Amino acid sequence: MRKKIVAGNWKMNLEYAEGVSLFSEIVNMVRDERNGDQLAVICAPFIHLNSLVQLGTDVVGIGAQNCHQKESGAYTGEISAKMIKSVGCGYVIIGHSERRQYFAETDELLAEKTNIALANGLVPLFCIGETLDERNNGSYFEVLKTQLEKGLFGLSAEDFAKVVIAYEPVWAIGTGLTATAEQAQEVHAFIRKEIAAKYDEAIADGTTILYGGSCNPKNAAELFAQPDIDGGLIGGASLKSRDFVDIVKTFNA
Repeated sequence: MRKKIVAGNWKMNLEYAEGVSLFSEIVNMVRDERNGDQLAVICAPFIHLNSLVQLGTDVVGIGAQNCHQKESGAYTGEISAKMIKSVGCGYVIIGHSERRQYFAETDELLAEKTNIALANGLVPLFCIGETLDERNNGSYFEVLKTQLEKGLFGLSAEDFAKVVIAYEPVWAIGTGLTATAEQAQEVHAFIRKEIAAKYDEAIADGTTILYGGSCNPKNAAELFAQPDIDGGLIGGASLKSRDFVDIVKTFNA
């Protein structure tokens, strides 16, 4: 039975006090309102991580939004997976489309980051997705396959089974556009098929695949009802406690 996960990505938002306040609201609401075994996770800027861990990792998991590909060293301004793990985090986003676009992160680099995250006991939330041009010209399946092969398929079956994949159509991030439930399901099914071809059906069936791309309380139920969509990677809606928790509650029995 694969895990159902709703992971919030605060991106570069919220000053320290604002983050603590929002997370406290989310923890209390999830504790009171969740009715199921779905996991709620918040991926916050580095300045928040230590404090958020103190507020309730038993209720809401904590993740970072990035990590460096090396264990340690002379990399001024960077944060290692070991450091992230040391404050009590359990997750890290790898390869978000904004990292790929603005910081030129390649599939090969992201494979290194995934390896170092796994070596330090973090669960990678590994992002893949196509641009609007790639969607429109019909090359998106090949783009996604390449991202999987170069970024993840070098892992052993044992390590791959620890990874969560997030499909985020780049054209639907922060644009207000959302893939239809049918479009999202088509891609999620394709991803699962590729995993089965590389590893086996059992690993494919056990892999949690999230949808990211303007997911909100109004469309979450239709998206999450699809057989291969196991939750969401939530951007803007994770900055509002009511919206985020309502998305988490979409999985309530």
